[in-house]
Amino acid sequence: MSVLKVKSANQCRFDILSLGEVMLRLDPGEGRIRTTRQFSAWEGGGEYNVARGLRRCFGQRAVLVSAFAKNDVGLLMEDLILQGGVDTSLIKWVAYDGIGRTVRNGLNFTERGFGVRGAVGCSDRGNTAASQLKKGDVDWEHIFGELGVRWFHTGGIFAGLSETTGEVVIEAATVAKKHGTMVSYDLNYRPSLWKGFGGIDKCREVNREIARHVDVMIGNEEDFTACLGFAVDGADHNLTDLDVSKFKKMIAKAVMEFPNFKATATTLRGVKTATINDWGAMCWVDGQFYTSVQRPDLEIMDRVGGGDSFASGFIYGLMNFDDPQLAVEYGAAHGALAMTTPGDTTMASLDEVKKLVGGGGARVDR
Repeated sequence: MSVLKVKSANQCRFDILSLGEVMLRLDPGEGRIRTTRQFSAWEGGGEYNVARGLRRCFGQRAVLVSAFAKNDVGLLMEDLILQGGVDTSLIKWVAYDGIGRTVRNGLNFTERGFGVRGAVGCSDRGNTAASQLKKGDVDWEHIFGELGVRWFHTGGIFAGLSETTGEVVIEAATVAKKHGTMVSYDLNYRPSLWKGFGGIDKCREVNREIARHVDVMIGNEEDFTACLGFAVDGADHNLTDLDVSKFKKMIAKAVMEFPNFKATATTLRGVKTATINDWGAMCWVDGQFYTSVQRPDLEIMDRVGGGDSFASGFIYGLMNFDDPQLAVEYGAAHGALAMTTPGDTTMASLDEVKKLVGGGGARVDR
């Protein structure tokens, strides 16, 4: 793909590096957070999920940059990350004071929802080690200049953790670009993250500066409006009711203001119930739009992480195929499969993604 010049694998130690916070997800299964007596433990984080998907489903060499408090919860998260095959050698470990007064690891209590009852997230992530990362804490020159990385991914969740994390994103992306690494960013607007230090105005200021360093921008219509200031007339943040042509006009305006964007992508999700969604995706690459196969009435077990799994499939396609249509199909198929299993992260295989992209269904494989 002429517009995306991805470094060759033999030049780099890693195919994908993600920068972001990982939390311990505590899942009550089919029950409720407020009434359960037991939880299943998973690891998850918007930026990390992309690296794990690229490693676990697509076989890419993945590494995480983050920070953990050095206690048993942090070690549990490390063990879960290692089970997913993601390299942990660049994680920053911070001394723990015994009670979390100065630093701690984040927890994320998550209900999957069912039918008319939507998914619910209850985060407990204040004062975490990752949120305290600041410029100068990570040797990006060593990582991008000496080790070598083909693709760098981060997003608006990490950027919104504190007043310093957005600066870390800009620092990392600047060095990545200097060394020829592709940079992708998922806007992932979360108003709760920004309200403590400037709200939507600060969100927009930080994200617009970050956007100037990004090659591949990912986000839905709410993300582009809140984070970058591009409005869509008549949008209600549900693409079942949104005229997609208006969204295309918004993207056209965005790439005019940010000519560094080589590609953009969005999922097309129409929420009918917590367990029935219309699902698809669209991307813009080098001046043209491409839309995936649409999957109306997709049955969902756990929607959390579906967008991250789309991103990992889309990035895999851009890295490996000279075909934007195939890239958006891989992303949409991988996102759909990831939402058929519990947890933030994918349990899909590359063969399953290929089968779905090729038109295969849910008949039994024997």
